[in-house]
Amino acid sequence: MRPVENYTERDVGADQLSPRDLALSVIKGARRQYPIILTVVAAVVVLGLTYLLTTPARYTATATMVIDTRKVQLFQQQSVLGDITVDAGTVETQVEILKSENISLSVIKDQRLIEDPEFVGSSGGLIGTVLGAITEMFQSAAAPPSEFDLMRRALGRFERERSVKRVGLTYVMEVKFRSLSPDKAAAIANAIVDAYIVDQLEAKYQATRRASVWLQERIRELRTQASAAEKAVIDYKEKNNIVDTGGRLIGEQQLAEVNSQLIMSRASVAEAKARLDRINEILREEIPNESVADALKNETIIKLRGQYVDIAAREATWSEKYGRNHLAAINLRNQMEQIRRSINSELQRIQQAYQSDYDIARAREESIKNSLANVVSENQLTNQAQIQLRELESNAQTYRAMYDNFLQRYMESVQQQSFPITEARLISPASRPLGKSDPKTMLVLAVALAGGMILGSGAAYLREVGDNVFRTSSQVEQVLQVNCLAVVPLVQDGNAKKAKPALLPAQFSFGGSGPGTKADAATKAEPKPKLSYVVEQPFSRFAEAIRAVKVAVDLNAMIKTTKVIGVTSTMPGEGKSTVASNFAQLIAHAGARVLLIDADLRNPSLSRAIAPAVEHGLLDVVAKRKTLADLVIADPVTKLGFLPSGVTAKILHTNEILASPAMRKVIDVACHSYDYVIVDLPPIAPVVDVRSTIGIIDSYLYVVEWGKTKIDIVEHHLSGARAIYDRLLGVILNKADVSALSRYEYHQGKYYYQKHYARYGYAEHYE
Repeated sequence: MRPVENYTERDVGADQLSPRDLALSVIKGARRQYPIILTVVAAVVVLGLTYLLTTPARYTATATMVIDTRKVQLFQQQSVLGDITVDAGTVETQVEILKSENISLSVIKDQRLIEDPEFVGSSGGLIGTVLGAITEMFQSAAAPPSEFDLMRRALGRFERERSVKRVGLTYVMEVKFRSLSPDKAAAIANAIVDAYIVDQLEAKYQATRRASVWLQERIRELRTQASAAEKAVIDYKEKNNIVDTGGRLIGEQQLAEVNSQLIMSRASVAEAKARLDRINEILREEIPNESVADALKNETIIKLRGQYVDIAAREATWSEKYGRNHLAAINLRNQMEQIRRSINSELQRIQQAYQSDYDIARAREESIKNSLANVVSENQLTNQAQIQLRELESNAQTYRAMYDNFLQRYMESVQQQSFPITEARLISPASRPLGKSDPKTMLVLAVALAGGMILGSGAAYLREVGDNVFRTSSQVEQVLQVNCLAVVPLVQDGNAKKAKPALLPAQFSFGGSGPGTKADAATKAEPKPKLSYVVEQPFSRFAEAIRAVKVAVDLNAMIKTTKVIGVTSTMPGEGKSTVASNFAQLIAHAGARVLLIDADLRNPSLSRAIAPAVEHGLLDVVAKRKTLADLVIADPVTKLGFLPSGVTAKILHTNEILASPAMRKVIDVACHSYDYVIVDLPPIAPVVDVRSTIGIIDSYLYVVEWGKTKIDIVEHHLSGARAIYDRLLGVILNKADVSALSRYEYHQGKYYYQKHYARYGYAEHYE
């Protein structure tokens, strides 16, 4: 034997399951547990239908609005508060603003929702009505709800029914509201958008108003500061004698003019010096040449030079003609000398004029230099003061610019305060919805069906995991490592009662057909019909299963002696006595000599069913108070011999009785008189009697109740009775539910037998 936790995995190890085997295992498990799956699915679907029938219809209206990036600029001016870039974060922020309590409370007040039972009463539907009734019952004793309580209750319901979301990555937002009334849903959805736009306008108006007040105060401060800064500039200029004309300081203009005069003076000095130098060079000549005379541009010198030239020509002519000592020549030379002296005198006069001009030019240059030095000195002082002046002027300009800017912003804020605008606008108002949005019939049914399947599968899985019982022949063979001889169907008492009168079994009698029996009509007893069902219904599946046990016994008899067969089980009530009785009836009905012994000395259920009035039995034979032949009662139909246990009330040490030599002698006597000895033994779990029968039993038939006998209990007790396990002929899976058996083994199902085996006589119906 080997332990197995769940029979759905006993055919193949969990670590050896291929995908196909795993799929087949799942399919088989679903087929086995489909009633519970269908039950759970049906229950969940019924709950879904109940929900659909009891839940009032709700309608959802949708209004669409957009955050418009093309902001209207009526006066082409920037907003006082500054333009905020519309990005994803901004849109999400507006979504949260739409969900805020401020907007919700505004709509609740505007629509008077605290007076609407939908928002302050029950939520509708069966569940809502019940919860509302319970709430009202608890609140009836308390004070009536205040307006604040009604407002908070309406707010909670309002927020549950409202939804706001952004459409994809756009600037569009959808505002949805769900209500019992389609008109109310549309009205509230539009009211939410209107409340949001009004809130935005009010927020901008308040912000602009606050900005205007602050700007007014700031403008007054800046006006004072700008005036003070400008006055400081003027005072500083007066203090430092700083005067500017045309954007330039007078000192700078004077410096430029004096510098220009100095340059011109230096040029005049240079020119006068050049003329003076030239006239001095001319004075060193006797008669200036023509170019010099022309350069001087003196008419006297030009005339004198012309006379000098003419006289010199005449003198040369006379000297050549009459000689140098000629009086005329001498007179001409005297005239030439006189002209030369006149020219020199004129040149000296010019030289003196040039010298005077030169001196004047130099004096003027020195004067201009002194003036320039004075202007430069004054300019340096002005430049030092100019640094502080520039700082004062910069402060004055800054304050003036700030004042002008704030004044302009103030004018803009006044304009925007009178005409506020918002970036949000409604692009698709909510209209009356034509169909309900909740509950969604197909979705609820689909969810109910899917949920039922999941819950049913979970319940089936838990049942599979916890199903620690025997249900299939392969399971028995896999766990116990022994043959499963037959799967015997459950036979109800009513089935036998429906049998034809001609097939009813005869009564057992004390005398009769058994060897050495003595009939006693006064002790006749009517057995329960199930004990001889194989005789009543020979073509039943029950009878065929018992025949399978007989075949296994016959095959085993070819290998070893199998004459004394013990029938036992794990726990009481598993049907071992019924199996033993029908097995003995089957063999006896076939013509063999069979003795059925009730050896369950502590609980002789077989004796109570077959011969309740008999007081003597196996105990008397073992005690040698009676012989075997005296106590065997026979069935007149099958000739089956039955040895009851006798009176066994409060008998101690029954295991010693079954293991005694006297008991072994009784079995030996029975083996000489009968072909088969079938011994109905006690179960092995409550008592140890079965372990004492090793010396008298050739083979054991182990009866396991289908769907009830725990696997671990069977394994535990068989592992503790190794001698019995070694002699097991096989296991009989008893009381199988034919209607459920097909889910575990298709070839064992009722449909399979009725369809394919009907022509062989299988026509009974099991309840």
